[in-house]
Order: sequence, then C-alpha cells, then structure tokens
Amino acid sequence: MALTIALLLISAIAIYLACEWFVNSVEWLGARMKVGTLAVGSVLAAVGTALPESVVTFVAVALGDTPERKDIGVGAAMGGPLVLSTIGYAVIGVVLAITTKSLRTKPPGARELISDQRWFIVIFIAKVALGLVVFAFKPWLAIGFVAAYAVFVWRELKEAKVSGGHSDEDLEPLRLQPKRDKPSNLAVITQTVATLAVIFVASQVFVTQLEDIGPDLGLPPTVVALLLAPIATELPEILNAVIWVRQGKTELAIANISGSMMIQATIPSALGIAFTPWHFDGPLILAGAVTLGAILLMVIVGRMGRMTAATLSSGALLYGGFLTAVLVTV
Repeated sequence: MALTIALLLISAIAIYLACEWFVNSVEWLGARMKVGTLAVGSVLAAVGTALPESVVTFVAVALGDTPERKDIGVGAAMGGPLVLSTIGYAVIGVVLAITTKSLRTKPPGARELISDQRWFIVIFIAKVALGLVVFAFKPWLAIGFVAAYAVFVWRELKEAKVSGGHSDEDLEPLRLQPKRDKPSNLAVITQTVATLAVIFVASQVFVTQLEDIGPDLGLPPTVVALLLAPIATELPEILNAVIWVRQGKTELAIANISGSMMIQATIPSALGIAFTPWHFDGPLILAGAVTLGAILLMVIVGRMGRMTAATLSSGALLYGGFLTAVLVTV
C-alpha cells in the first residue's frame, strides 16, 4: 500500500510538471499554425490532454479479455465527462475566485462555452440513450460518433480563421529554449511531443495504482472507473485549467475543458460502442444524468448572463451528491 501511494504522488507531480511545459508549448504551436486562441484550447490542447482517457478506454475495451476489464473501459468513457462537467469547471471557478478575490467574477469565453456545450448535449444524450437499449447493429453507430467529432474540429478551426490567429507576442519563452524570443519549430514540436509522452506514461501509472486500490476498498470495476480512474485521466485538463486561470487566460482553460468533453463524448464512446455491449447499470445511468444536469446548468446561467466564479464552482456540489449516492448504494 505504501508503494502504491508513493507512485500515486510521484505520477501526479509528473503530470503537473509536464502539463506546465505542455501548455507552454501548445500555445507556441497554435501561434505557428495560426490557430485562434480558443481553438488552441478546444482542439490542440484538448486532443493532447484527452489522450490518457482515450488510451485507457481503448486498452480496456479493445484489448481487455475479461468482462471486468471492459466494464472499466465503459466506466472511464462515462466518468471523464462527469468529472470535467463538475470538478473541471468547479476548479476554474475556485481558482478564478482566488485570483480575482471575488465569487462574482464573470469568466471570459462564456459565449463560446455555451456554443460548444450545445454540441456536447446532443451527442451525450445520444450516447446515454444507446446505453439504455440493446440491438444488433449498435457497434456500427460508433462511426457516427467519430464523424461528429471530425465535424466539431472542422467547425472550431473554421471559426478560428475568422477570429484571427493566436499571437505569440505575449507568450512566455519556450521552456526548452528560454533564452530565445522566437523558438525554433523543432523545439516547439519536440517539447509538445515529449510532454505528451510524459503525461501519457504518468497517467497510466496513476490509473494502474488506482485499479490496485479499488479491490482493497471493495469497489466493483464500474465504480472504480467512474470514481477513481477519472482522477488520473482528467488530471491534465484540470491542471491545465489551474495554470491558465492563474496566468489570466481563463478563456483557454474553459475552451480546453469544453473541447476535452467533446472528445470524450465521441472517441471513447465510439470505442465502447464498437467493442462492448454498451449497456448501462444504475451508477452509469446516474453518471449520465448528473453530467447532463451540470452542463444544462452552465448553458442556462450562461444564456442569462450570470455565469460567474460562484456558478462554475457549484459543479463540485453536483459531484459530491453523485459520489454520496454511489457509495451509499455500492
């Protein structure tokens, strides 16, 4: 147990440090690609930080040789959006309130958040609905989820061109070449790929330790995936949010969370639908309901112009209610 806890701490520290270097390089990458600021968060950063949960789901459902392992994959596909829609936005709200010393601060990027989350709601409802029914050709519908994400990326990049490219004038020096005002393209790409590799490996170590702890706590595979695995797989997005909000780039943090949720509503879901029966039990249905509730709350308060650090932070209460309900019924 002592070794497991030590590995958890070491891998968490490695993920945080790698995330700091990753957000630094991905901003430079966006500037070199002339991608808009919000697209840097919703596409470039989101693809990178969503890699751990996508790989966890793929390994579990495609390569797993037991029903328990496949349950972990399905749970991870549902747990990711749950954590981001509640804890992810709550972290942004808390850090924003701390940095501005006010719970009434309105975050920039709210309009884009509402637009992205409308897409998410439609796709997520379809994802949950498929988990409630059983029919023979369900695996073929996985193609539709992949196509939906491709359309989302095309839309984000198209809007980014209209809004203008991401400027490199106010960027911090590239960590790999701190003494150069204009780092080389090779250095930018190298730092991006290297930090993604560290995030990927450290996340796998973190998830493995969580899976080892699960049986000791008497938790079934689905609950382990819903409650424990997302702590690691969503750590990059959450730490990116802390870093960006602390730097005064809240719109990037929001775009990263919403973009990551779009990936998780499509790619891991496509894998689960293709390789498993994709049929939900009680905890998974509850996870879907809480996720939808959290996102609908964000959309409603956003349309009313009342999205603040306080309303973003309220997602933690929803997750707390979900956690309590699941632990009581296990």
